Amino acid sequence: QVQPVESGGGLVQAGGSLRLSCAASGSGFIFRLNTMGWYRQAPGKQRELVADITSDGSTNYADFVKGRFTISRDNAKNTVYLQMNSLKPEDTAVYYCKQWIFQNGYWGQGTQVTVSS
Repeated sequence: QVQPVESGGGLVQAGGSLRLSCAASGSGFIFRLNTMGWYRQAPGKQRELVADITSDGSTNYADFVKGRFTISRDNAKNTVYLQMNSLKPEDTAVYYCKQWIFQNGYWGQGTQVTVSS
């Protein structure tokens, strides 16, 4: 069963920072070939893309996090990170990692991020 595992969520004050980690399933060979992404879902809202990173390191960000969040990957550790700075209360959500293995996407169980005002 393929399931990435997220960690690093928590409670932080507005303006603070958190770094999320996602440990991918499977072999490093497969990890290096595929895109990884971070999504989030706030209560009562649909899940939305936050950022993703391709196998060659190209990144894509949602407008609402540009300049504040940074996605990166460590292929030696099969891990993708989301550095979140200047957090706002509206960033409060469950953050999910999505691991792509070619055409198939696999979700983690999510990690809660709560930003207090």
